[in-house]
Amino acid sequence: MQLIGRKREIEELKRLKESNQADFVAVYGRRRVGKTWLVRSFFQDQFTFYATGIARGTRKEQIQNFYKSICSYSKSNHAQPNDWYETFDLLKEVIKRSRQRRKVVFLDELPWMDTQKSEFLKALDLFWNSWGCMQHNLLFIVCGSAASWMVKNIIRNKGGLHNRLTCHLHLSPFTLAETKTYLHNQGVRWNDDLIAECYMIMGGIPYYLHLLDRSVSLAQNIDRLFFAPDALLKDEFDILYKSLFKKSEDYVKIVSALSKKRSGYAREDIVKATGLANGGGLTRKLDELEQCSFIRRYIPVRGRTPIYQLVDFYSLFYFQFLNGSRHFDREAWLHLQTTPRYNTWLGLSFERLCFSHTYAIQKALGITGVATKTYPLQTPNAQMDMVIERADKVVTLCEMKYTTQPYAITKQEAEKLRHRVEELNGFFPARKQVLVTLVSNRQPKRNIYYNSLITNNISLSDLFSE
Repeated sequence: MQLIGRKREIEELKRLKESNQADFVAVYGRRRVGKTWLVRSFFQDQFTFYATGIARGTRKEQIQNFYKSICSYSKSNHAQPNDWYETFDLLKEVIKRSRQRRKVVFLDELPWMDTQKSEFLKALDLFWNSWGCMQHNLLFIVCGSAASWMVKNIIRNKGGLHNRLTCHLHLSPFTLAETKTYLHNQGVRWNDDLIAECYMIMGGIPYYLHLLDRSVSLAQNIDRLFFAPDALLKDEFDILYKSLFKKSEDYVKIVSALSKKRSGYAREDIVKATGLANGGGLTRKLDELEQCSFIRRYIPVRGRTPIYQLVDFYSLFYFQFLNGSRHFDREAWLHLQTTPRYNTWLGLSFERLCFSHTYAIQKALGITGVATKTYPLQTPNAQMDMVIERADKVVTLCEMKYTTQPYAITKQEAEKLRHRVEELNGFFPARKQVLVTLVSNRQPKRNIYYNSLITNNISLSDLFSE
């Protein structure tokens, strides 16, 4: 299968492949986002050496697995190593004997190799600093789904590996445009509305998208993957968080609390909602969730206290429809689509969709060259879906509407919009001009209220822009 998207990452890998110096590269990101697929596909599995960690493996099992890979690539047997220092010494011999011009070593799921008291990181430090960094033909790539471990121990390492990386690649989920390209490449020919709804359930996670069956509808796919008794992703939530975090129940408490408020919580609110101690442990957990792209942190206007917001689409879908529910209906999602609960979820998820594609919105508005701050805003008298504070002395108020029919602004909604504009005029200095943008999945009816209030209309197709 061809590589979809990842243009920046592919360009970096091309540069590194042709480099004439020793390069140490870290690839990290959320589980299931396609890190291993990217590296293996780009290099077409033509590695000088490849090994992967074992989930929940012991120190002995990790070394034994690595040793087997060494024997396989060297096509000979070696004395079995007793520790990671001897294991990396054997890796040196494999690299030295290779006749490849650029010697590419790929260690996948590196965090799993670092078991308790294994001294894995010390051995890796010694390998790179005493030998690897001097091999001008060596491209050393490490990868891991536990993004927090990768950031702490490799990217922000304060020991011997400090500032040793020559490149780090953080893989984000696909955008809507990349998701559409991926699905079309899979033979899934859905329209933009269906792809957007799919995105609001799964996010742009390649592994989930890969499981879709092109011969049935989106609703049938969701029932098959999530709601059926033998659903493929029935246990995905527990697997996802347990594979990424030690004591995952604390992390689940945080995201569960954040799922209950769309604009997010301040740290003090998270403490109250979860019962977790307000100390360094909470700071680390919030940072790790952010590094894994489950939550985002933003500073509200005129505020210094960060707000944490759950932005992972799959987690949001889980808490809305799957958490604590027992479904005996093989067509549960089909039946849910006729309920107010479903419509409420669509509206809130569409807001998240817009926030995850703010660049596309800025592009549609023609302001990609203008410095901006984007956030939801709640004043004592009004709540705004999205506010874009711009350096050109303009504030753009974005109103999001996801409907199954063409949308028309009513008199009552027009009054609410005027009230929000008045709030913003009072909230910002008088020199700020407030413009109203409607972001919708259907072309709106241009009635008198639209013409008097709306400056720009951004369509769903604009969010699919590259």
